[in-house]
Amino acid sequence: MSAGTKTNFVIYDEQFYAGQWEAMSQNVNAFNAASDGALVLRPRDHLGDFSSNSNFRDIPGLITRRDTGSVADVADTAMPMDENISVKLNRKAGPIAQTLDSWKKMGQDPRVMSYILGQMMGGAKMKDMLNTILLALVGAISGTGNTHNISAATGDAANATYLALVEALAKMGDQASRIVAWTMHSKPYFNLVGDGIISKVVNVADGFMIYGGVPATLGRPVVVTDSPALLAGGNYSTLGLVAGAATVEESEGQTIMFEPVTGKQNLVYRFQGEYAYNVGCLGFKWRKEAGENPADTALAAAANWTKNVGSDKLTAGTRLVSR
Repeated sequence: MSAGTKTNFVIYDEQFYAGQWEAMSQNVNAFNAASDGALVLRPRDHLGDFSSNSNFRDIPGLITRRDTGSVADVADTAMPMDENISVKLNRKAGPIAQTLDSWKKMGQDPRVMSYILGQMMGGAKMKDMLNTILLALVGAISGTGNTHNISAATGDAANATYLALVEALAKMGDQASRIVAWTMHSKPYFNLVGDGIISKVVNVADGFMIYGGVPATLGRPVVVTDSPALLAGGNYSTLGLVAGAATVEESEGQTIMFEPVTGKQNLVYRFQGEYAYNVGCLGFKWRKEAGENPADTALAAAANWTKNVGSDKLTAGTRLVSR
């Protein structure tokens, strides 16, 4: 067991502790209203490792020409059904241990530890959920025809531009209006800012005037988050998402234990928690054969997500690959 002692703390005599910690370096404000409903976070308990519900698929040839000069029999057509399947991910927090003595030397008690770790855990949970659902979306969408790769002559991806954004949107065809938000890494975001500045510099009375500084993203809000899920092999994925493109459901209640540990040279307090949540992508079902409680690599694999709608236009959205 590796427990922190007072030697792990910077202890100041007679000074005030603000109870602060290092802030997160990634924007995690992306769920619900922040993404115009593209990324949904909600509580919903689920038993088992998967959650399934049925959906009816479109019936090809539902409406056809009727021959008024015939009384011939016509073959029946079945109503095709499929299912939506989300997969459960099991998570833990800690264990974290610290001696009671170290808190006494700070003039505090273990309740401070509980408070700080509780707040840290809340932020870390949101970060994990966001990175995980973006991994799943990149994997699922990459298995459709909805990916636009900006390729240079060398075959390497090029920087994001306004035109590329339009071309990615065009992958949705006449359903492009369903895209409600963009989710992108800060690198392509600032490439768009730069592209806007370059294309909007005009000469005014022998001087220069720059219009704007925030990219015009075709009337859709942008969630900028430096998630590792949006970067692979030196290329960045920008996602154009429809409403309800992905859902995170807190499917098992959170359990937190904070208890004293005896039998050591010093009394120790230990913190540990666990919980679970399901992830699902619109227009796709998780392949149960890929297993339960998948690792990140499995979630990001296109082969583990099966499209359960007839058209790519009816899936979670579109993907732009840039440098």
